[in-house]
Amino acid sequence: METVTENIATLYERFGGEDEITAIVDEVVEEHMNNPAVSARFLPYKDRPEYLAQVKRHTVNFFCAGSGGPQAYEGRDMTTTHRGMNINPTEYMNVIDDIMTVLDRHNKDEQTKNDVLAIQYSLKDQMIGK
Repeated sequence: METVTENIATLYERFGGEDEITAIVDEVVEEHMNNPAVSARFLPYKDRPEYLAQVKRHTVNFFCAGSGGPQAYEGRDMTTTHRGMNINPTEYMNVIDDIMTVLDRHNKDEQTKNDVLAIQYSLKDQMIGK
């Protein structure tokens, strides 16, 4: 009996690597800045471009590392990062909606979007109400 090994692409590979993840993160942040439900949390970053670049870099590294890429994430954990923000469930869902909008724009398939949703929901308790 012959064993067949499937070549299953990682989420990182399905995204197209770091460059595509970086483009998606940039667009997601713009979506957040234009979303009235969460823009107040993101618009102040425009006045702090160095900090905004750092937040984006951490987000890219977090997603790359967590999706099977070679990058290392050296930022804070999600609970520490979101402590004191008191994010509510409506804001959290708006952030997820923004992410899904950008993934659709980048023609990501349903499995990829479902995997991203699973990651987002696995982190929910580390962000909401902290």
